[in-house]
Order: sequence, then structure tokens, then C-alpha cells
Amino acid sequence: MEIIKFIRLDLYNHDLFCGAQAIQWEMEDRALKPLPSVRTINRILIRHCLTHRRTGKYEAKGTAYPVLPSIKANQTHQADLVGPCYLKGPVRFYSLNVIDTATVRCGLYPTSSKASQPMIVGFWNIWKRLGMPNNLQIDNALSFFGSRKYPRGMGPLIRLCLNHGIEPWFIPMAEPWRNGMVEQFNDRYQKMFLQKKIMYAEEELQIGSLAFEQRHNSKYRFSKLKGKTPLKALSESKVKLRFPKEVDAPKHPLKKPETGRYHFVRLIRSNLKLDIFGETFPVPPELKYEYVIATVNVKEQKLKLFLDKIQVEEFQYKLR
Repeated sequence: MEIIKFIRLDLYNHDLFCGAQAIQWEMEDRALKPLPSVRTINRILIRHCLTHRRTGKYEAKGTAYPVLPSIKANQTHQADLVGPCYLKGPVRFYSLNVIDTATVRCGLYPTSSKASQPMIVGFWNIWKRLGMPNNLQIDNALSFFGSRKYPRGMGPLIRLCLNHGIEPWFIPMAEPWRNGMVEQFNDRYQKMFLQKKIMYAEEELQIGSLAFEQRHNSKYRFSKLKGKTPLKALSESKVKLRFPKEVDAPKHPLKKPETGRYHFVRLIRSNLKLDIFGETFPVPPELKYEYVIATVNVKEQKLKLFLDKIQVEEFQYKLR
């Protein structure tokens, strides 16, 4: 019991995750035996009033915001690119982190570059393990979007998604909390992997990333999943996953899609302008301070504007 209390305090003082699961992992890393169950650790924490949680980073603005479905596995993935980070080498790298919002399964892909082909390979390799989503929610990084010089050019990730039946969703500019699940995972990744494991070479990073991914998915238990692990939640859902048909990732440049949709969620401000990577479109006054969904329909070559699932505007949108 005293060991559990000490480790909990040590993790807390180092600004690391300090819940029952984190304590069990720390005891396992220190080869402490016997190793108590998560339930036993939780009981001890509650008995000694050691369940205080840190306050969250982000607060919602209060304006109605469109939320993607996350009931079934692979309905929606959230993705983010963490970095640059550094190994002891020093070796600089980035980590492509993906979370399935229904089962909380994670996928990791470390890479030395955030150029087009490494991003294509990264998503492809993660999809070979997690399965392909219906929706991919991402921020507005150029690694995901493509080019501000050619906002209608459909960057490599957009093309990869549309060519495989996936709809990309770009969250509002400067609102990272809209990708809240992957942002929380990034904290866990930093504190429970990068800050705890000393690595000197890319090979160590790749092996360690896959090991952490497997550990997270098979051992970490979430209240969102009623105490189940991500893999247990997936097993019980009985959802049939869709995986890439080819072993190797497609090569950049990818062919231009002829069908499909991709979306931008934007907050309309007082200037009544919809901003799609520097290209602006006028919108009706009733949309002021509302979150709207701007959908690019590739087949129709149109940009359609929606508020609460109701189309309120439409623009011709010839793609490059």
C-alpha cells in the first residue's frame, strides 16, 4: 500500500499520469512484485483520498458545434502530428498519432519527415493495424491539407482518403481542443512513453512505438469504455473492419479523385467570411458566430455550406 502511495505521489510531482493504470504500469516497469490489479490500486487510492484529477486544458466556446459519430469502431479517427521531438542521439523525429474515437485504439507511426510520402506511408501502415475509418478528423497543418498556394489542389492526404472511401474533416483554425481525444492521447504518449523511455536510434523508436501502441490497446482501461481495454471493446462490438487491400502504400503523386467529399468546420466571425486556407467566400448574416460545415463535393465541383445539417449556401468550386 505504501509503495502505491509513493509511486502515485512521484508520478504526480513529475506531472505524469498518476491514475491506477499508470501506477500499475510504473510498478511493472520497476519490476515490483506482487503486481496488484487496477481495481485494487483504485480501492487504495479512494481509501486514502488520492483520486484528485488535474483540470483540463480546454474549454468549449458554448456555440453549437458539429460532432462526428463515434459509436462504432472506425466511424471516426482523429489524427495529429506530434513534433519535432528528439531522441538522445540527438535524432529529430515526428510521430503521427491516430485514435479511433469509439474504441480508443491508438496507432503510431514515427517518421523523420512530415513530407507527402512519409505521411501517406504513415496513415497506410496505421490503417493496416487499426482498419480504415469512415471519417478522418485532422487539424489544418499543411502536412494534412496540402498547399495554401493551391487551396483547391486536393493535397496528398485528401487524395489518399477520397481514393479509399474516407472523408477528411478539418477542424476550425486555432481550435486544437476540437481534436480532444487525440490531444489527450498526445499527453499520454509524451508522459508515459517519450519521457520515460530513453532511445538513441530510429530503430529503437520504431520498436518502442509499436510496443507502446500494443500496450495501450491491450492493457489500458478507460471509463468511456466502462473499464474495458480498447481491444476488448473492439472484440465485443463485433464490427467488421475494412483494411487496405495492398501491402505497400500508394506512391506520391496520387491520382486525382473523381468522387467523394471532404469537409471544413469553420466559425463564422463578424466579417461574414468563410475562410478555406486563404480563399474567402461571403456568407449570409444569420451565420455570424455560428459553426458551419463547408463540404467540397468532388463530383459536382461545388462547395456547399451547412448549418445544423441544413444547406444554406452553395458555391461553384472547380478543383485543380
